[in-house]
Amino acid sequence: MSAQIGVTGLAVMGANLARNLARNGYTVALHNRSIEKTDALLAKHADDGDFVRTETLEELVDSLEKPRRVLIMVKAGGPVDSVIGQLEPLLEPGDIVIDGGNSHYEDTRRREAALATKGLHFVGVGVSGGEEGALLGPSIMPGGSRESYDSLGPMLEKISAKYNGEPCCRWIGTDGAGHFVKMVHNGIEYADMQVIGEAYDLLRSGAGIEPAEQSKIFTDWNTGTLSSFLIEITAEVLGHTDAKTGKPFVDVVVDSAGQKGTGRWTVVSALELGSPTSGIAESVFARGLSSQRDQRAQAQDILAGHEGTVDLPESFVEDVRLALYASKLVSYAQGIDMLTAAAKEYGWELKLDEIASLWRAGCIIRAELLDDIMKAYATADGQPVNLLLAPAFAESIAGAIPAWRRVVSTAVQLGIPVPVFSASLAYYDGLRRRRLPAALTQGLRDLFGAHTYNRVDMDGTFHTLWGEDKSEIEAVDTH
Repeated sequence: MSAQIGVTGLAVMGANLARNLARNGYTVALHNRSIEKTDALLAKHADDGDFVRTETLEELVDSLEKPRRVLIMVKAGGPVDSVIGQLEPLLEPGDIVIDGGNSHYEDTRRREAALATKGLHFVGVGVSGGEEGALLGPSIMPGGSRESYDSLGPMLEKISAKYNGEPCCRWIGTDGAGHFVKMVHNGIEYADMQVIGEAYDLLRSGAGIEPAEQSKIFTDWNTGTLSSFLIEITAEVLGHTDAKTGKPFVDVVVDSAGQKGTGRWTVVSALELGSPTSGIAESVFARGLSSQRDQRAQAQDILAGHEGTVDLPESFVEDVRLALYASKLVSYAQGIDMLTAAAKEYGWELKLDEIASLWRAGCIIRAELLDDIMKAYATADGQPVNLLLAPAFAESIAGAIPAWRRVVSTAVQLGIPVPVFSASLAYYDGLRRRRLPAALTQGLRDLFGAHTYNRVDMDGTFHTLWGEDKSEIEAVDTH
């Protein structure tokens, strides 16, 4: 039997994608370093469709129709390079190697360039939706050459999630564009989850609302502008009771959040691009702080809190909802701004409305507001330079500002950390202020390092002779 695609790496994500392909009518060749996983998949799920069992990469390649399509689903980093190294001598020009893991986009760019010299296509594919999405339909963000997408795209679109019948899969752009967009998606996801956690903490520690009651609140919030997958599952988690203790589930879970690296990559890449992603960065740092359990244990006995008491009005829950919505918008705005910066840096023609459309179903950050984000970027003319400047969002966030400020100030008085709420508000205020203290920063840089400055009243670059008579001279810009 000739297979239309091969999958190597049959852990949960790889196995579920293979099953998804088979369910959609494709013949799938299976390979895993340990044959036991291949046989286990076939024993349980052979009825999903047509599979070809292979024991070696040579057998996998030989079983594929041409041009060959091989999907690699192994751990990012060295393991991907290892599989590529084994596959390369077995393939012919025109064949397509696909990396569907969470690889760093710079690795994808390197691999794409290297394989292109051999006439091979390399496609870095961002896949979001977790194990369930991989099986039932994920959001798919493919990079690589346009030619490779012409061959691979129809297959990916068929297995992707659908939103009103439209596939949540589009060609993103060349080389590492697909993995870059998936990385930014995960950065937004980090910020979204952290700000939801901050809302929970405010309602619990500030207003004394227990998890079961909060579950009802989040369920209600999921019917309005906050409607999203993460709000939906927050209600589910908060409503869950631990069977062993009878306590709320969240009270028996250790308060130390893990991370696999994509959020950190987002922040590092943002710094390199000069793109301010303060809300996303604070969410990564918050996870890091939560994991420093030994330091936190000592700090609880040593550091003073001096928390105040605040009489919370009945409107506090609504204030938190509005602050949560505004902060979520900022995380999307920062992520999209980063995409714009990357497009300029790497020569990608990223279509922001299409990217937003891919996130409407199948992925973790799917949310109602993505329809409005699509509309904001749907036309080439009049696209906002920042999402927050789109008329619909500028208006909605204006209505949330008083509540946003009340929530952040209340949290400070109560000693409840809200790093993403506060950083997002600071970003908003920094964006809208007519003058920022960066003027002083630039003056200091000129004094200690002769880094020069520009003036508001004339063109040119200048330097003050601070160690002499403090006169000003025109200088060559050394930024």
